[in-house]
Amino acid sequence: MVKTIFKLLACGVLLAGCAEHRSVTNESLDYCVKQVERTLEQLPADDYNVVPRNIAPGESVWNTRRVCKEEWTEGFWSGILWYAYEHTGSDVLLEKAQRYTEQLKFLSEIPAYDHDLGFIVFTSYGNGYRLTGDERYRDVIINTSERLIELFNPKVGTILSWPREVAAFNGHNTIMDNLINLEMLFWTAEQTGDKRFSDIARTHADTTMRYNFREDGTSYHVAVYSEQDGSFIRGCTHQGYADDSMWARGQAWGIYGYTMCYRFTKDERYRDFAERIANVYIDALPEDGIPYWDFNDPRIPAAPRDASAAAVVASALLELSTYCEGESGEYYRKQAERMIESLGSDAYRSGEVAPSFVLHSTGHHPAGSEIDYSIIYADYYYIEALHRLARLERGVPVV
Repeated sequence: MVKTIFKLLACGVLLAGCAEHRSVTNESLDYCVKQVERTLEQLPADDYNVVPRNIAPGESVWNTRRVCKEEWTEGFWSGILWYAYEHTGSDVLLEKAQRYTEQLKFLSEIPAYDHDLGFIVFTSYGNGYRLTGDERYRDVIINTSERLIELFNPKVGTILSWPREVAAFNGHNTIMDNLINLEMLFWTAEQTGDKRFSDIARTHADTTMRYNFREDGTSYHVAVYSEQDGSFIRGCTHQGYADDSMWARGQAWGIYGYTMCYRFTKDERYRDFAERIANVYIDALPEDGIPYWDFNDPRIPAAPRDASAAAVVASALLELSTYCEGESGEYYRKQAERMIESLGSDAYRSGEVAPSFVLHSTGHHPAGSEIDYSIIYADYYYIEALHRLARLERGVPVV
């Protein structure tokens, strides 16, 4: 029954409002589905453990990864398939989404390798449960949340990001990216009534707000704490230009993370903080709304861009716009629409060049990794942003 109702929605009964009129947003979603179909043609037909990761500049074939505990991006492809199914109602895309998602169940059954479990499982199983109501998906998410909170250190007040890097950082490390995993914990608390998950999520968000940000609203990528007494040792970077620079995607995770925290808690501190750090980010943007990989790279304007950060922020601002009244809400929506328009322009759209959605993302610049690439998480947040914009255009809840 759920599937039948959903297919009516996806096929246009409420999606576009009128069969004769399709918005620019829906045309962009059609484009994403076409690129998904091209990607499926490149992937092994019967091996659902192989997922796309990136496409190098000038190339047209996805570099892939095998599903494993060390690979943090493996849930985004499943999530993209779920969004493509949501737009089309296609049984073929539904089956593909299910098959790729099911390969990630093992993460709910083993000790946490690091903090990325929310990235992996909530983008895949979370979207799957949202669209199908399959109770097996719910169980996997809850069990994965149990694994994630094993990394929480109550002395520090955060979830450890990289257990394997404790010695390298000389302390308990928590990175900005970690905020995104809190969505799974808040959701699990709502589903189960178990406050352990939401209490840990709030404590992590509060500690990160205090120590991962500077007075001017810009962020450290990494906060390092004493394992012994939980005291803050230092803020530094791992993927940014410098310890005191504003790494674009790190700031993006903060905007997305605190907007999401407000969704679950309705704590105005989180909404206000999301606005504050969003304003810092927006004020520093170039004209087209797509950031340089780090706002303080001295090579600007010759520095690489990061379309992935733009996609994350566009999706976040669409949600944030619904929590702010009057001119503020209108402002954040217009900023998001500016970013989405740029991502869909000839300058950033992959088009026939490659089967990804967007070009010009930067992964790990200091390591010389994925510079000016198409990257799977950029595509995920781009299609999520398009879905959120389509919902706003229909006058229905963004999330």
